[in-house]
Amino acid sequence: MRALAACGVVAVLLLSGCTDDEPPRSQPEPSPPPWVTETRPAERPPRTTLTIVGDIMLGRGVTGRTALAPMAERLAAADITVGNLESTLARLGPPQQDPVTDSFSALPSVRAELRAAGFDALSLANNHTGDFGDASLVRTVDLLRAGGLATFGAGRDLAQARQPAVVERHGIRFGFLGFNAIGETPEAGPGRPGAVSVSMPPRTGPLDRAELDRVLADVRRLRAEVDVVVVMPHWGTQYTHRPEPVQRQVARELVTAGADLVVGGHPHWVQGAERIGDALVVHSLGNFVFDMDFMPETMEGLVLEATFRGDRLAKVEFVPYRMGADFAPRVVARADAASILRPFRSFSSAALP
Repeated sequence: MRALAACGVVAVLLLSGCTDDEPPRSQPEPSPPPWVTETRPAERPPRTTLTIVGDIMLGRGVTGRTALAPMAERLAAADITVGNLESTLARLGPPQQDPVTDSFSALPSVRAELRAAGFDALSLANNHTGDFGDASLVRTVDLLRAGGLATFGAGRDLAQARQPAVVERHGIRFGFLGFNAIGETPEAGPGRPGAVSVSMPPRTGPLDRAELDRVLADVRRLRAEVDVVVVMPHWGTQYTHRPEPVQRQVARELVTAGADLVVGGHPHWVQGAERIGDALVVHSLGNFVFDMDFMPETMEGLVLEATFRGDRLAKVEFVPYRMGADFAPRVVARADAASILRPFRSFSSAALP
């Protein structure tokens, strides 16, 4: 990805105002002299919009169609829409976590609801993909892919789990990778279902250098194959706006390896954004759809809407929303979004209005 345009950086950090359109000319261009052969101006790179949302849980107290409907038109308007799905689509084994409160599954019919809401790809690199055992994880991957949704971050074995999702729009190839640093879902291995895993604080011990190096190798390999690289880690501490120091360390290494966007999940609260070189890191967008109504912070979040010109990130906007009693997110006017935007700005790498 090329360097961020000056106005793009402002849009990332200030959530506003700058457009990727060309400025108007102050006066008409003079006609070329008759002895000059007129040439066509160089065509502008294609414009591609990418929307990323946070954690999606479509089981337990959530009804997929109802919960996704209010945002469906907005999500479907993007060229590419991606999220982190924390629900299996099968119950082929016993629950691996608390069967009432912490094992999540949704009906296979949510595939059509996710597609109707505009989703193109889903990360499965999280601590709930394994909630009903290996067979359910494999069945979930198969069902999603058969339903027209690309998956990444988990699979029937390590090779499939490491396989990126690649989505092409307007001749620009976007590649997506994910990894789980929270545990609970088994680590994928040769011939063993699970998620791409990186042990790191606060949940799974000290940073495992070999596991991180494997992910970095995948980022470098993908960098050579696509125009834009997006990595979606499942990391951090729940119920805090403050990223763990190790998140910043790992984010820097992902960017050095070639990531253009790093967008995290799992904290269930919004965390801040930072620019590392020409790349953007968002530590957590918060819950997108989740029936965690026991505190206000778990019922609100941000949608990341990125605009690319060719392979260049030209503009990023963060759209605040809150979930209602039906657990459906609905956009909130910025004037009413202080509880969402204030901590986001506070924990981002620059002062934000």
